[in-house]
Amino acid sequence: MDTPGRRRNPYELTEETPVYVISVAAQLSGLHPQTLRQYDRLGLVSPDRTAGRGRRYSARDIELLRQVQALSQDEGINLAGIKRIIELENQVAALQSRVAELQAALDGAAAAMQQREAAVHASYRRDLVPYQEVQQTSALVVWRPKRQQPSD
Repeated sequence: MDTPGRRRNPYELTEETPVYVISVAAQLSGLHPQTLRQYDRLGLVSPDRTAGRGRRYSARDIELLRQVQALSQDEGINLAGIKRIIELENQVAALQSRVAELQAALDGAAAAMQQREAAVHASYRRDLVPYQEVQQTSALVVWRPKRQQPSD
């Protein structure tokens, strides 16, 4: 995973690195190269291209090819349906990523609010007496003012 301020090694292979030519991708996915070309034309799996326009597949592309094949053969879904499923799955992944971003922003805002609230509470004067609720009783208190002494 890339981190800000740090350059990734250009020779580091990830699952998105396009390294497989069509014949190897076909062999790894268990499909015919012509099937891979058809899937590319339909937009189901779109491999990267070299400068000479040759297809280069990544490990992620190979996995997607296997999923397309399973949906087609095992589930009986046509290619248009598979394309829609892939689009919806990509949309769900993007939305989940956005929700995670928003949750992180919300958590940061809540933490900042708690810090500001703590600062306000820390600024309270300590010479004030806290208010305490008076308990109600049925006792009767009689008050009589003191008698003033007659002045001379």
